[in-house]
Amino acid sequence: MVRFKNRYIAFEITLGDKSDKQFPLKITTLHYAIQQKVQQLYGDFGVAAIKAGFSAKYCNEHTRIALVKTRHGPHRFLLKSLPLINDIAGRFVSVKILYVGATLKHCFLFIKKYQQTKLEQVWSTLKTNLERKNMENALMTLTPAMKDFT
Repeated sequence: MVRFKNRYIAFEITLGDKSDKQFPLKITTLHYAIQQKVQQLYGDFGVAAIKAGFSAKYCNEHTRIALVKTRHGPHRFLLKSLPLINDIAGRFVSVKILYVGATLKHCFLFIKKYQQTKLEQVWSTLKTNLERKNMENALMTLTPAMKDFT
């Protein structure tokens, strides 16, 4: 029996236009945008290579941090194509890879630390405790799947 190794890629999506902050980031639109970019760069071979184990696991609308899973080997196609994505759901974006891990637990721990440092940076700009509490709830809200690992 053969064990399939997976790679989990955590990345951050930033909007190109700063005018409108509302961007409903959904897992399905992210999944589609990644597949389109791999199709554009590597053709049918690249899409077939990543399709077997490819899934978007986590997507936070507030922090715009996402996590995708793919098999070891074809993960190189994703690593080379993710920074080149510039359009998700008709919006101009840029993608920055934050972390590549072998386990979902370590990726979630990295995301938690990364969001905590972002929260500490934003706290200095907020004036009241109510604003700080609301910002903490927005940034540190983890999905039920993520709470199992933290």
